[in-house]
Amino acid sequence: MSAKLNEAHEHCKAAEKFLKTSLLRWKPDYDSAADEYNQAAQCYRIARDLKSSKDCYIKASEMYKKNHSFFHAGKALENAIIVSKETSSSDEIYTLACDSSSLYQQHGSGDSGASVLDKAAKIIEENSPENAVKLYQQAAEVSSTESSQHQGSEYISKSSRILVKLRRYDEAVDSLRREIGFHQEAGNIGAVGRLTVAIVLVQLARGDPVAAEKAYKEWGCNCEAPEMQTIEQLLQAYDEEDRDSAKRALASPFIRSMDVEYARLAASIPLPEGIDPPPKATVRENAAPSYVSPNAVHMKPQQDSQEIESTYDEKKSEDEDGLC
Repeated sequence: MSAKLNEAHEHCKAAEKFLKTSLLRWKPDYDSAADEYNQAAQCYRIARDLKSSKDCYIKASEMYKKNHSFFHAGKALENAIIVSKETSSSDEIYTLACDSSSLYQQHGSGDSGASVLDKAAKIIEENSPENAVKLYQQAAEVSSTESSQHQGSEYISKSSRILVKLRRYDEAVDSLRREIGFHQEAGNIGAVGRLTVAIVLVQLARGDPVAAEKAYKEWGCNCEAPEMQTIEQLLQAYDEEDRDSAKRALASPFIRSMDVEYARLAASIPLPEGIDPPPKATVRENAAPSYVSPNAVHMKPQQDSQEIESTYDEKKSEDEDGLC
C-alpha cells in the first residue's frame, strides 16, 4: 500500500509541474496534468485512501474541463462518485452527479449523462430519497431528449415508486402521468393499463374517488379485462359506500401482484365509511299511555262494513223525519 501511496504522490507532483509556466512553456498543460491527477486517483483508490482519490478525480475533471475534454471531465466526476459513495454526504453525491451529467451532455453523450444520474440516485436512495427522486426525474428528462422513451420510462417509474413510498401522493400522480406519457409515446399499451390501476389507487389514497374515476375514464381503454374488472369493482364500491366490497377489491390477486409499493399502498387506502342501516324503533319502558280525545268515536274491531252502512242509513232517516 505504501508503494501505491508513494506512486500517487509522484503523479501529483508531476501534475503540478505541468501546470507551471516557464520560458519554454507559456501556458499550463492541462491535458497532461489531468492525466497525472487521474493516475494519482487510481493509486489512492488501490491504497484505500478514498478521500484523496476523490479529490484527485475532481482535480482531473477540472483540468479536462479547461481543455474542453468534456467527456473525460464527466467521467472523472463519475469515478469520484463511485469512490466516495461510502464517505461523501448525499448532498455532495447529488451535486457531483448533476455536474457530471452536465459535462456528458455538453459532449453530446446524453445516455451517459442519464446513466450517471441513475447510478447516483441508487447510491443515495436509502438515506436521501428526496434527492434520489430529483435525480431520477432529471435522468428521465435527459433520456427523453435523446429519444429514448423506454429508458426514460424506467427512470420516472423509480421516481413514482419512491414518491408513493414517501406518501407524497400529489407528486406521485404527476410522476405517474409522465410515466404514462412515456409509454404512450413508445406504444407500450400494456404498461399504460397497469399504470392506470396504480394512478387510481393513488387517487383513492388522496381521498379523491372522483379523480380516480376520471383517471379510469381517461386511460381505462388501455386496460385488459382483469385490470378493468378490478378498477370497476373498486370504483363501484366507493361510489356505493360499500366497505366490504372495497376491501375485497383492494385485496384482489391482481393488485397483490403489482410492484411492492403499490401493493402496500392498497393495504393502507382508507375504506369508504359505509351507510349504516336506520335504527329500529324501540319501546320506552314505563311510558305514559297515549292521549285519546273523549269525543272520539270508538268502533269495535269486529264491526264490519254492513254495520257501518246500517248506522249511516238510520242516522240519515232520522234527519229526514226531523225536517218533515
